[in-house]
Amino acid sequence: MSAVGAEASGQRLLPALFTASRPLSWINTAFPFAAAYLLTVREVDVALVVGTLFFLVPYNLAMYGINDVFDFESDARNPRKGGVEGALLPPARHRAVLIAAVALTVPFVVWLVLLGGPWSWAWLALSLFAVVAYSAPGLRFKEVPGLDSLTSSTHFVSPACYGLALAGATVTPQLVLLLLAFFVWGVASHAFGAVQDVVPDREAGIGSIATALGARRTTRLAIGLWLLAGVLMLGTSWPGPLAAVLAVPYLVAAWPYRSVSDAESARANGGWRWFLAINYGVGFAATMLLIWYALLTA
Repeated sequence: MSAVGAEASGQRLLPALFTASRPLSWINTAFPFAAAYLLTVREVDVALVVGTLFFLVPYNLAMYGINDVFDFESDARNPRKGGVEGALLPPARHRAVLIAAVALTVPFVVWLVLLGGPWSWAWLALSLFAVVAYSAPGLRFKEVPGLDSLTSSTHFVSPACYGLALAGATVTPQLVLLLLAFFVWGVASHAFGAVQDVVPDREAGIGSIATALGARRTTRLAIGLWLLAGVLMLGTSWPGPLAAVLAVPYLVAAWPYRSVSDAESARANGGWRWFLAINYGVGFAATMLLIWYALLTA
């Protein structure tokens, strides 16, 4: 290939990598780490910067890039793929995406290992294992009903747990309740997201919590879990209990689909699109509460 051709190919690859990393979701993994670490050490240092950058882009490229490569056959049958809800990477890009994910991830992981200790290494290892295990052949946790939602939630909660371990945080009952509420929220979110894919997943022979339970029961499970997450927040340190009301927007978004049938499960995409927007509003409110907590405990 000529130098011009190689340059053009590289330029075309960059948009594919950007789309595969799901930019709308970058904040969902970077923020939990940054907030957990910063509220513990109360200063900006190298570990905070490196960890935040890692969980912002490389982590998401690895997580979603692996998913898009090994889910290509089923994604090609899914009408909602090919945009912000999931890249539809042509097979010619698959190898390059996997190589880029590894090449971008490894230097950050090495640096973070050098910055941390045994507990942080364990959480980082768990986080990376969950990223690979969800989609990679031979593991494919995403096709094991129940384990799919648990693993997906781990993708978002483990960065916070890693941040706490890296910062040497003291574990309290209130902190455990907060992390448990976050985990339950993640399980509910994945379960509800799976509802809209019941038909294409079954056609592709892919299992999920929604294909196992059905659209109606899965939606009602998600509603119950979001409610439980709100209740758990009532036991956290002030002003944490105020975050219980942040479950309400998710309940409102999912409630219209509580009786959706498997045949009409694609309609739940309307609630899922609201979910994506709600995350930003809820994230802002959660940030305000975290700032308040920081001021109270300064």
